[in-house]
Amino acid sequence: MRRSLSTDSIRSARRRFFEAGLPPRGLVSDTIAQSWNRCRALGLTSDARLDTGPQEQAAVRALRERYEELCRLCRPEMEALYTDAQATGSVVILTAPDGLILDAMGSADFLDKAARVALRPGVTWSENQTGTNAIGTALHEKRPVEVRGAEHYFGAHRVLSCSASPILDGRGHTVGLLDLSGEASVHHVHALGMVRFAVDQIERRLLERELAGREVIRLHADAALLGTHREGVLVFEDHHLVAANRYALDMLGVDWSEVGRCRYNSLFESAQPRGHGVQELRGPGGTAFQAQRDVIPARLPRTTRRATSQRAANRAVAPVFDAAMQEALQRHARLIDADIPVLLQGETGSGKEVTARELHRRSLRADAPFVAVNCAALPENLIESELFGYRPGAFTGARREGATGLLRDADGGVLFLDEIGDMPAALQTRLLRVLQEREVTPLGGGRATPVDFAVIAASHRDIAADVESGRFRADLYYRIAQTTLHLPPLRAQADLAERIAQLWHNLGGDEQDMPLAPETLQHLAQLPWPGNMRQLLGALRTLLALGTPGRAVGVDDLPAELRPAPDAMQSARLRLVDGDVPAMEQLQLEAMRAALDACDGNVSAAARKLGISRSTLYRKLGVDAARASDTH
Repeated sequence: MRRSLSTDSIRSARRRFFEAGLPPRGLVSDTIAQSWNRCRALGLTSDARLDTGPQEQAAVRALRERYEELCRLCRPEMEALYTDAQATGSVVILTAPDGLILDAMGSADFLDKAARVALRPGVTWSENQTGTNAIGTALHEKRPVEVRGAEHYFGAHRVLSCSASPILDGRGHTVGLLDLSGEASVHHVHALGMVRFAVDQIERRLLERELAGREVIRLHADAALLGTHREGVLVFEDHHLVAANRYALDMLGVDWSEVGRCRYNSLFESAQPRGHGVQELRGPGGTAFQAQRDVIPARLPRTTRRATSQRAANRAVAPVFDAAMQEALQRHARLIDADIPVLLQGETGSGKEVTARELHRRSLRADAPFVAVNCAALPENLIESELFGYRPGAFTGARREGATGLLRDADGGVLFLDEIGDMPAALQTRLLRVLQEREVTPLGGGRATPVDFAVIAASHRDIAADVESGRFRADLYYRIAQTTLHLPPLRAQADLAERIAQLWHNLGGDEQDMPLAPETLQHLAQLPWPGNMRQLLGALRTLLALGTPGRAVGVDDLPAELRPAPDAMQSARLRLVDGDVPAMEQLQLEAMRAALDACDGNVSAAARKLGISRSTLYRKLGVDAARASDTH
């Protein structure tokens, strides 16, 4: 009954305002009435319609790339709202700070209807362009807003019921907006609360970026709500308020304009809390709050320079990609977003997993799981249970509670199938079925579980040749290799010296005042690196661990296996000068022989230094058992 009366009152309000030019007299909320007045002052007419022509996909992609960080930040909350949006025939919408729609996901049926009224990526829904609407009005009001049916200024938008909340950073600046929209005839009564909760989570993560090196006070009237999304958070630097969340400002009756201006003693009558326990604070007018104080360190405590050098040598190094690969990564990340599988092809050690993780990081699934499966490393008798999971008691030795399996672990994110060329034939058939049907049935039977993940596969093998020979299923190949990204070996990269210098910097060599001498850098760039990136990184970490802080790394500081071989390397240089380029295979063999000599014939040690397997070294050099001094 209340819904019917509300609908009648809105109709009466529209007749008074749009036909008679009279104020709506309380028939709509003050927020709606004020918005209508602003729109009229702008010269907007209620019968206007937006251009609903299709948006250029290239333009939409460019917008998403521009706001890539915002999209990644909001992705978990959008995914959480997505299930509800599908069930209620609604859509979740993310916009830029000016109301430009960046992304929309949810009910396929309603997405089509929304597109007819221009509620789609690439269209701006600011109030001054699109009239009264939840997106534009919430951005103007800088607070959550709901606009239902005929409350929209433009008559064409009365089919919508929308709930939106701006996303604010710790200084009150609007960085984006989240909206949940559906049909006005089936209004979702909890929509605004769900959107507000999602935005709370996003704003908490935004505020965490402001905490390093500062003092944080968390407060609420109820101590039980400290640590929840409803707590107030104030961030101080030298007793000045530098950031906050909206809950804290509402509790204290302070406006965003005070952030960056006011001091602690203008907000509280009590002294600053000491220690880490919950204490009582007195705010304006003596209002009591339960509060907790944290001091966030600016950085981890420093240890000795040598220990720092060792830690840098062991840390994960940021990947370095040349311009061509950067462009390829951006292109293939868009393919991942379009649910098009990508096959990575490259030699052992060429960085296939690093590339896969970078594609995941650049994709819209960046905040969802990245699950890597090495198809060559899993024992054949376990790979099926590891991939598909199993029910309790499915086989002898199974865990009592069963297991979900790696395919279900990847749900919502990216599944990386490394060395897929080594997957057993029987498993190829079952994997193909999962990729086609997008559901997983565990070992031991039971109901199939739907899964949604993007697929990146990789192999050092020539999968196309394996298809020709019958070793690999052709239908699975065409499923996983809808696009292929070839990773060049290090020896084929023209700017290798520049790349090595950047890797050295990322590892911390420059921080330790241990630059690579120019001749060292050039020599490293000329090596064949049969183990590719894996071998190169191992060599650089070795140099960092053995180097002397404050002194450049010279050629003589290189391990024996990396130093220039007087005879072989000199002859190679002479042949290069004469224009007779030696075969790359010969350079590889020379590097392998040098490593073996440096390790006194120990094949395992030489293989480790080169970053390759013992079997590869045996095969390439034809090393016989008598020469090898391995003792294991």
